[in-house]
Amino acid sequence: MKIVKIDKTDWSAGLQRSRESYRLVGPIKGENDDFAGIRELGEGEEPDLTATDTVLSPKSIVYPQSEIMFEYTTDKDSPDANLLIRPEKNYSPCAVVGIRPYDAAAFLLVRKNFDTPEYRDPYWCDAYEASTFIGLAVNRPDSTDFSTSTGSGPFSEKGLDALLVDTGDHYLAKLITEKGEAYVKAAGWKTEADPDTALKQIEEMKAVAEARISSAVAFENIRKKTILELYEADFWEDIAFSCINCGTCTYLCPTCWCFDIQDENRGTNGIRYKNWDSCMYPLFSLHGSGHNPRGTKVMRVRQRFMHKLKYFLDKYDDGIMCVGCGRCVRSCPVNIDIRRVCDIMNSYGTVENACTV
Repeated sequence: MKIVKIDKTDWSAGLQRSRESYRLVGPIKGENDDFAGIRELGEGEEPDLTATDTVLSPKSIVYPQSEIMFEYTTDKDSPDANLLIRPEKNYSPCAVVGIRPYDAAAFLLVRKNFDTPEYRDPYWCDAYEASTFIGLAVNRPDSTDFSTSTGSGPFSEKGLDALLVDTGDHYLAKLITEKGEAYVKAAGWKTEADPDTALKQIEEMKAVAEARISSAVAFENIRKKTILELYEADFWEDIAFSCINCGTCTYLCPTCWCFDIQDENRGTNGIRYKNWDSCMYPLFSLHGSGHNPRGTKVMRVRQRFMHKLKYFLDKYDDGIMCVGCGRCVRSCPVNIDIRRVCDIMNSYGTVENACTV
């Protein structure tokens, strides 16, 4: 295991050196001094690593909110008439610096949908494969963080190429993959730390960070229950009562992948877009016939949580479709809490409560 020591006095210079080989992406403050999200950094901009988390998840790095899939023309005189042509896009190497460990883990869950033996979404996969993920360990997790019980955690290495640990006056960079080593080399950070000493320090800091997480979810009983047992349960009306179908939870979530495809035409020319969508919206499941299989609010709320906590769990047998970042908990305007919903589903039909919040 190779661990590189990065003095913070050389941090900016290293980022600048890496720009010769990589586009830089990282957390950046918004207009109101809040951490709006992660985006590509312009010349002179650096990732701001002072916040615990970003408001928006970094899924837009590989899955933009709106993306052109094809351009086309119906002009009979054009040699490209009636052809769907994928536009060129910059898939040069991209370094995502400062991504949180649970957000990196989220990409692995989403990949199960976009990169399969039967189907490969070239837009998502090409952008993902061009990215190198340099994570930043979370020393002080937020009160809504429950990532340790979803298979990730504040120091998780899942989905990361390198993990940065802030020790005060320097970072310890734990190199996990060849892509991570290549980025550190491009940045010119060469000082190797003593692996035993550094690893011991990282493990101690990891234990302290994980001990600060007080929230947990359990889903072993959900795994044992049948789909219909939970689908037909009597608690969905209560859970959905306050929901206003705003879609905030789905847009902030790093593992939500729903999208819509729309064509925009002008004359004989057109563009086909892929846009984020939400299962919380009435139009999402509306059929061309006018029938809507999820026409009521309670049906849509049930669909969201059944997908996250039951359907995904059963299909992939790799945990729930959640990394415990807590964004939906913090931002829901009516205080619907996925931890509580998970508890209700997990303890349904039993006496014991399997979740503490």
